[in-house]
Amino acid sequence: MAPRGGPRASDAMTDATRTMPGMATPDDLFARLTALGIDTATHAHRPVFTVEESRDLRGELPGIHCKTLFFKDKKAALWLCVVEESRRMDIRALSDLLGSARLSFARPERVNEHLGVEPGAVTPFALINDTSADIGVVLDAELMKADLANFHPLVNDRTTAIRPADLVRFIEACGHRPAIVDLGPATAVKED
Repeated sequence: MAPRGGPRASDAMTDATRTMPGMATPDDLFARLTALGIDTATHAHRPVFTVEESRDLRGELPGIHCKTLFFKDKKAALWLCVVEESRRMDIRALSDLLGSARLSFARPERVNEHLGVEPGAVTPFALINDTSADIGVVLDAELMKADLANFHPLVNDRTTAIRPADLVRFIEACGHRPAIVDLGPATAVKED
């Protein structure tokens, strides 16, 4: 895979296709990946905000397609959880599995402040902006079995494919120690 950047962030039209001022841009991200010797392939597309929109748009891009969930727990700890896109997470079970206080989705302001992206563009690549390494990172063990994994490169008008082992190298280079966890027990949605 050869690194390719796609359109520039400054050419974007909507908020979710821009990073926050003072935070890394897609060009910064691709430069960091290149400096780490990590190959990626990036495909440009119209902005997508949901998994369903992404499925309709992406066609036959190879690899596993993932979603990245950003949580705050009751004690104000932050968690970034990366799973295959079709997994439905039971947040209570996920809290138990991680040994965290009760989880809730982080508000858009926290997403902006800590990850430097807009909701709809949350990605493990946004850890480039968490320079104090305050966020706990959890990768689903199922993701690590794939040849390639697909994520937004800080904006939601592109999709970047990366090898899972290289994703871990990138995350570690950002100062984080990702936990690789079988999240299967937290994907069974309880029926009332």
